[in-house]
Amino acid sequence: MEGPTPVSALIHAATMVTAGVFLIIRCSPLFEHAPTVLVAVTNIGAGTAFMAATSGLLQNDLKKVIAYSTCSQLGYMVFVCGLSGYTASLFHLSTHAFFKALLFLSAGAVIHAVASEQDLRRFGGLRQLLPYTYAAFFVGSIALMGVPFLSGFYSKDLILEISGGSVAISASFAYSLGLISAFFTSFYSFRLLHLAFYGSARTGRLPLTQTHELSPRMATALFVLALGTVFLGIFGRDIFVGPGTDF
Repeated sequence: MEGPTPVSALIHAATMVTAGVFLIIRCSPLFEHAPTVLVAVTNIGAGTAFMAATSGLLQNDLKKVIAYSTCSQLGYMVFVCGLSGYTASLFHLSTHAFFKALLFLSAGAVIHAVASEQDLRRFGGLRQLLPYTYAAFFVGSIALMGVPFLSGFYSKDLILEISGGSVAISASFAYSLGLISAFFTSFYSFRLLHLAFYGSARTGRLPLTQTHELSPRMATALFVLALGTVFLGIFGRDIFVGPGTDF
């Protein structure tokens, strides 16, 4: 959390998450021959999704809310691997990379605009001052929530569908925690948007007249990630989990 925000975006979108989940996916033949281990993977993943989601509810640091969200989504990817849904896990890993990188870079834009302030309790009213950043943050947040027809909806709901329809021993436990965690995800995402962009300004470190929108180069990066956030689920669902796919 002390590093530059682009580094945080890269870690949470493409390296930290990828390492463990991708290793489980690649080792899926080994896991399939160890049913007891699959139960443990399911329970640990579901518990992680729930624990991190509850932690994210109470954070006041802008980046920490998003970081706990990453940990929660990582739990989803892991527990569906325990239910033998390896393709769904990789699908969520791919879609999550886009909207989580979008959220972190948008958070960096907000922090940059308000003189390195990260305490949500000192934000407020930034929607009019940073409209482009707000739009990017909003798209990333609703994709994280799983709003229909965005990328997070296709992959996250697929994980819940697999856990809800599975006959595995720990499937009902994972499904219950997954649903609760999904509710918590929506709650802290709305809380983040409300505290940062709505209401009256509460920042004291910098007059709001000095806040500034992104440079064109930074805005382009957010735009590219927003495109992936919106369209990867629609165009990628048949590649990953469509009828007859051999992905």
